Amino acid sequence: MALKRRLKNWVILIKKNNRMFTLNRDLIFFDVETTGLHVIRDRILQIAMIKYFKSGAPPEELSMIINPGIPIAAEALAIHGIGPEQVANQPSFKDVAQSLYDFIGDADLAGYNSNRFDIPILAEEFARYGFDLDLDKRRQIDVQRIFYKMEPRTLKAAYQFYCNEELIDAHDALIDIRATVRVLEGQLERYAGQDYKGDDNEFIAAPVKPDTQALHDFTNDLKTLDATQRLRYNEQGEIVFNFGKFVGQTFEQVWLKESKYFYWILDKEFSFQVKAIIKKYIESKKSESNQQ
Repeated sequence: MALKRRLKNWVILIKKNNRMFTLNRDLIFFDVETTGLHVIRDRILQIAMIKYFKSGAPPEELSMIINPGIPIAAEALAIHGIGPEQVANQPSFKDVAQSLYDFIGDADLAGYNSNRFDIPILAEEFARYGFDLDLDKRRQIDVQRIFYKMEPRTLKAAYQFYCNEELIDAHDALIDIRATVRVLEGQLERYAGQDYKGDDNEFIAAPVKPDTQALHDFTNDLKTLDATQRLRYNEQGEIVFNFGKFVGQTFEQVWLKESKYFYWILDKEFSFQVKAIIKKYIESKKSESNQQ
């Protein structure tokens, strides 16, 4: 009933492959590509929108490349493929802010993972140039959240999916771990010989197989050095910070700028893994200094 109350003025009618929205306010689906994943520090370099009108008029599409004015992270470039040469002669966000703001108008906003990323980073871009997206007055639809809520990724759901049975007394540790073993057995059976093709064109031949190393490689981010994901390898195999004011910068770059930052980490609440890596690096720099 609560869902019906929330959506009583928003009805989606689907006929075959045509989608027709009956709305009491315009609705915009949009997606952005960016220089990185930090909502505040990174910038938008591509935005695409589809606007559905409450009047029932045909939807309008808008797409543009934007010069972000800052470097594009290698990790982001590997995903969207938009490099410096594509953005070099494009307008800045400041140049297009008014036209984008006018296109959006008072529309509600929708996207995929939009509540956590696309909407916040768009709001930040607008705010830099004096435009208030005024999110308190807009309804926001995150399609990813519908997916996650309606298709849960809990152990109970996995047990039902792979074992075709209901898990009773979940959250008892012994029952849960027995169920986990059966889930893996079901995965090994279901995905035997099946290749993995990721969204970023990653390809792994038959990764789910009864081989401990293969399963380790498939279920871990091998570019991450610690469980808390504070440190990782960049594309050149160098250790970089994955947090804070030096995010994306290598140990060597930060050491030359502010070596005391490493000692600051040792005094703060970071994992033993992070501190062990930091200590090892400090020792290597001291050794280099003694040899000079």
